[in-house]
This record gives sequence, structure tokens and C-alpha cells, in this order.
Amino acid sequence: MGAGNLVQFPPVFKQRIKRLVTMLFKFMLLVVLLGIGLVLGARLATGVYAGSRIYLAADVPPRRAAIVFGAGLWRDGTATPVLYDRVATAADLYHAGKVEVLLMSGDNRFIEYNEPAVMREVALSLGVPDEAIVLDYAGRRTYDTCYRARDIFQVNEVILVTQAFHLPRALYLCNQLGVESVGVEADRQTYRRSTMIQWNIREALATVNALWEVHLSHPVPVLGEAEPIFPEVTP
Repeated sequence: MGAGNLVQFPPVFKQRIKRLVTMLFKFMLLVVLLGIGLVLGARLATGVYAGSRIYLAADVPPRRAAIVFGAGLWRDGTATPVLYDRVATAADLYHAGKVEVLLMSGDNRFIEYNEPAVMREVALSLGVPDEAIVLDYAGRRTYDTCYRARDIFQVNEVILVTQAFHLPRALYLCNQLGVESVGVEADRQTYRRSTMIQWNIREALATVNALWEVHLSHPVPVLGEAEPIFPEVTP
């Protein structure tokens, strides 16, 4: 077929296609803006909620237990800087008499990946006695950790230990799930920029999901037999 035989669309058809493309572009732009607004709104809401519940380690009101959240391991099985700082901050709270027990909650879905066990080893190396350490091997997510702290370990007042980027979501979730919580930031060093960008993007999306779960979907994490940390205060 020669060039002169190419189909020529009428001007009206071309105008309709152009309008359709414009409408689709505007719709996609609206969706993106709404998504950004939702993410920023969720972060703002949890940040405002957590503001009055965050303390310096020296000023935090004492609680019998602290929850230390998992934060990943290196390929060789050692703690990442983010995880190490969480455990180190919790160890300081223990040595200062702010808490009696450290509840180390992390992921252990695979035999070769055991966050709680590594957290325990770090705590022991920092002088925390073994009897003051409790391990939660099913703390796969912040929601799961808070849920299990209430239902499995049956604590109702805790100090949450994690970095500033994570603390608002953790405080919001634990308090909404019935575990009265205050928090201490575990930012003990300057982390790699790429690491912080990755964590903050993840945290922004996770915050939206946290609001969905705690207010709407109410998922039930892996549970099991109750293991109260302080049996004398359970019903």
C-alpha cells in the first residue's frame, strides 16, 4: 500500500481522541495527588498523635517492659546499625532502671533468619541479663508485635524503642490496640542516606496500611498459647 493510500482520520475523530487523552491524563494526575495526600495525611496524623508520647531516655516514665522492634539483619546474620541501636537504647533503659524486661520482637519465619535471637545476643553483650529478655519470634510487622504484646505476652503498659521515623506508627498502633505506650527514639548515629530514604518510603506506605488495618480490616496475626511476662498481674 502506497503512502497515498494511508487511512486519514477525520478532524472530528482526532479531536475526540485528543479530549480522551486529556481526560485520562487529568484522571491519572488526580489519582496521584490523592495518593500523595493520603500518605502525607496519614504520616501527619500519626506524628501529631505520637508527639506528646515521645520522651528522651532520661525523662521517659518507667514501665515494667520495653518493646524492641526488629529491623533487619545483614547477610552474615548480624544486626544492622538500625537494629543494633534499638537494642542498645533498650539496654540503656534497663540499666537506668526504667524497665524490668525487654521484649525483643522480630521476624523468624525462616530458620536462617532469626531477628529475636540476634537481638538477644546484642543485649547480652551489652550487659542485660538473660532473665530480663523475652523473645517474640512472630513479630513480623509492627501491627503483629503490638497485637501479640497484648494477647500473648499480656502487657498493658510499655516503652517502645525504635527510630524516629518508625516511632509515630508504632505508638499509634500499640495504643489503638490497647497497649498503653510511650516511646524513646533510638537514633544513636547518622545512618546511610540510602538506608534512610528506603526506610522512610517504606514507612510512609506502611502508615497508610496501619490505619487501614487498625480501623477497618482488623487482621489477626500468628498467635498461640499465652505467655504472660508478668503472670502475677494477669486476670
